[in-house]
Amino acid sequence: MAASRPISKKTAYWGVPWEENYGYPQARQVGNDIYISGQFNHDEDGNLVAPAPLNSEGKPSDFSTMGEQMSKAYDNISKLLALYGASLDDVVEETLYVLDMDAAFAVVGNVRKAAFGSEHPQCASNIIGVSRLAQRSQLIEIACKAVMGARAD
Repeated sequence: MAASRPISKKTAYWGVPWEENYGYPQARQVGNDIYISGQFNHDEDGNLVAPAPLNSEGKPSDFSTMGEQMSKAYDNISKLLALYGASLDDVVEETLYVLDMDAAFAVVGNVRKAAFGSEHPQCASNIIGVSRLAQRSQLIEIACKAVMGARAD
């Protein structure tokens, strides 16, 4: 299912089970600001893309899919922003939550530059190491704020 705005023009949803269980929209527009909830490596049907293999304790045992997961998260962000007529060019701040900082730093430069279509993305960026994310095989989650008309020239 594609991202949509079924409840109001100001909120967006994927229609995935965790939205209902947790009780939140994927995006919310307030004036010219668009707040994107943490996006990760799921497709439009809620299936995980490039999930990390888990060890016997249910924790990721291999971080080699970090780049694929990161790319999918940016793809999801782009699709949500498009619902509002915005793009990654309008993103002014992002926060990346990662399980492994070394794996993230190995790929983040190339993935971000490709996602933003620029060698110098004009977006404040934070990266934070965490001990766990919502889905056990998830390695990264990205939340951001966009401002309509904020595109850097």
